Amino acid sequence: MRRVPLATGVTLNVALAGDPGRPAVILLHGFPESHRTWREVAARLDRDFFLIMPDLRGFAGSDRPQEVDAYKADTLVADVLALAKALGIDRFALVGHDWGGAIAWAAALKGDPRLTRLAIVNSPHPLIFQKSLIADAEQRAASQYITAFRTPGFEKVVEAMGYDKFFEKSFSKHVDLALIPAAGKQQYLADWSQPGALTAMLNWYRASKIIVPPPGVTLPLPDLLLRAFPTLRLPTLVVWGMRDRALLPLQLDGLDDLVEDLTVVRLPEVGHFAPWEAGDRVADALRDFLIPDSAATAPAA
Repeated sequence: MRRVPLATGVTLNVALAGDPGRPAVILLHGFPESHRTWREVAARLDRDFFLIMPDLRGFAGSDRPQEVDAYKADTLVADVLALAKALGIDRFALVGHDWGGAIAWAAALKGDPRLTRLAIVNSPHPLIFQKSLIADAEQRAASQYITAFRTPGFEKVVEAMGYDKFFEKSFSKHVDLALIPAAGKQQYLADWSQPGALTAMLNWYRASKIIVPPPGVTLPLPDLLLRAFPTLRLPTLVVWGMRDRALLPLQLDGLDDLVEDLTVVRLPEVGHFAPWEAGDRVADALRDFLIPDSAATAPAA
């Protein structure tokens, strides 16, 4: 592990694996996790790549600003680009799961020339996700937890129920809890119980501009969705656990109209937490996708 201070004003806790002379890949985790999201994937890729796995701001061992504005999308993208600069990396592939995928989508859509390839694991394209929350009752119902997380004082609700119960609620609907070792569970509880940790984690949802209507309410499509959305031309891989109960497989519908160079890998028996539920298959998909560009993605010394 390495503590890396960034020009954006925070210091991130970063796990590094593999040879710095290999192609650089930055992997971004989601909620409510840490760099450990990639533990099964990294063990299968560290011979081929230089893997950079930060705890994103607000999570685990990284700095935890308490202000909601500290978690705006532009700021989170700036962290990723600042991390690459701090480590002296001129070109890199970006991989993201869940919230990490949301930031990876946003970074790719900005068109930064340092970014060579994009890989997403169970994280929807922002346009498709917002449309589905307006138009699809099932996805809207599945996303009501976002409204709960945004509620002022929700931290107190979690503290009152206890971190053990929060662990159960976070994972039991998505994966067999037996897949999480006892030591892993204890690390989650330790991360979440740090001072200010819950507020920082929940502020990702509070700062997001995504609109989550309550069930049964009819809303017009926001102006954002009625304007032309940029086509992503970066080579992109989307890996999707098809049993995801939070982000439904309908998030793949229409994706090929928004991404010019798209590869989709469906994992039929896998849920939302695919990076560790099916780390072997996710790693295989990533290797197959990332290696063709490996000569071009070697990091600067």
